Amino acid sequence: MSLTHSTTASEAIETACSLRFDPRGPACDAAVSLPQAAAADAGRADAVRGEIEVTLDLRHAGPREVLLRYEIQHAGGPENADAPVVFVAGGISANRHLAPCRAYPEAGWWPAQVGEGRAIDPRRCRIVSFDWLGADGRLDVPLDPADQATAIVALLDALDIGRIETFIGSSYGAMVGLQLAALHGARLGRLVAISGVHRAHPYASAWRALQRRAVALGSLQCDETHGLALARQFAILSYRTPEEFDARFAPPRVVDGRVRVGAEDYLDHCAARFVGRSSPTAYVRLSESIDLQAVDPSRIGVPVTVVAVAEDRLVPLADAHALVEGLRRGASAEAPRLHVLSSPYGHDAFLKEEADIDTILRDALSASAPAANPNQEIPA
Repeated sequence: MSLTHSTTASEAIETACSLRFDPRGPACDAAVSLPQAAAADAGRADAVRGEIEVTLDLRHAGPREVLLRYEIQHAGGPENADAPVVFVAGGISANRHLAPCRAYPEAGWWPAQVGEGRAIDPRRCRIVSFDWLGADGRLDVPLDPADQATAIVALLDALDIGRIETFIGSSYGAMVGLQLAALHGARLGRLVAISGVHRAHPYASAWRALQRRAVALGSLQCDETHGLALARQFAILSYRTPEEFDARFAPPRVVDGRVRVGAEDYLDHCAARFVGRSSPTAYVRLSESIDLQAVDPSRIGVPVTVVAVAEDRLVPLADAHALVEGLRRGASAEAPRLHVLSSPYGHDAFLKEEADIDTILRDALSASAPAANPNQEIPA
């Protein structure tokens, strides 16, 4: 096992297309680096990145040498090295860079919730994140969500982190968090599972299967880029809702002798941004991994906060209720909490409903926080 750190240069990490848009604004906002002055205003929060080589025994592929890439954000010097650890994980297109900091001023994929003054504040905890196993496209084998949990434990061991105080997972990250809680509960204090549950719904799995067929069709035509773009467009439709599209996009019109619908420009733009930073192999294998999700909630003994969205077409509300009922049969001394949001953004509500998610995260982190040190001062 080898452990290396890199803090000398920023890496160009782009934000997922679906991260920000306004129904009155452009089709899809671009991710941009913060101006130099704004980067300086990121305050004392800094980050370290590294890579760790480990051998993991994958459920469906046996022992494999893999490279785990991580980032840790934290404000403060060595005297704060024992600050509680919060692990944050997003969807299959998310990466280790969550929010801007001094070392890496790029926007990241969740700046609304991570940063000084945000719900997940680097002045109060060490914030750990990593690139999903298989995200670089080099691991062309079936990947179980349990494999990601095993990779997280290997990362914690290498970083000499005995316990995660709170694991915050959204979408695929929530699924992996449930695996971690079921398989390695002693390493975890509390779980926040947002828009991800103990199983993959058959309807959502069918949707993803068609996306993977689009990638395969592109490959057969020697046009992987087009296949991946089409798959991403199908995915965007599953992330959002008819209500949002109705409010946002104009009726179809005839352009150059063909009918073009109002959402096509938006979908094309999102697809173009996605294929520029994604691997078809990674997309297929991580999409498959979602469909392999299978956790018995009654095996989970840590406190869990479940966040569901009534309009989420990938994770039906009934499955969130079933998860909570299963968790109640577990060994946790604290009853599971369920928050149900209503949002036209559907599955992407964890990216868009910033105020609601902020409130839920602050509540969960407050519940898991250790007793305050009266001598510790945290600037406002």
